Amino acid sequence: MDHPLIDLISAQVAEAERRGEFDNLPGAGKPLPKVDDPENALLNRIMRENGAVPEFVTLSRELERLREELRATGEPTRRTEIMKEMSMMDAKIELAKKAYR
Repeated sequence: MDHPLIDLISAQVAEAERRGEFDNLPGAGKPLPKVDDPENALLNRIMRENGAVPEFVTLSRELERLREELRATGEPTRRTEIMKEMSMMDAKIELAKKAYR
């Protein structure tokens, strides 16, 4: 089944072609760039252009913050809490990496 607006869309594209709006576009006549994940190429590009990062990167940054806090903390109880958080963070990072692949 065609999109309900297919005739309107086709007419607008034909008009743009007639006006030459598709002439001399950058990359015209060249092959499309290779992408690792063609099914998600658009989504990946939008995320990259907007500064989004995979979950495991965000978690790795949080782990580094915990390491810094551990180095700066001398209180034994807080050090134990931080080490527990770090252990959980390591597990979360591994799960996020597997999900990303």
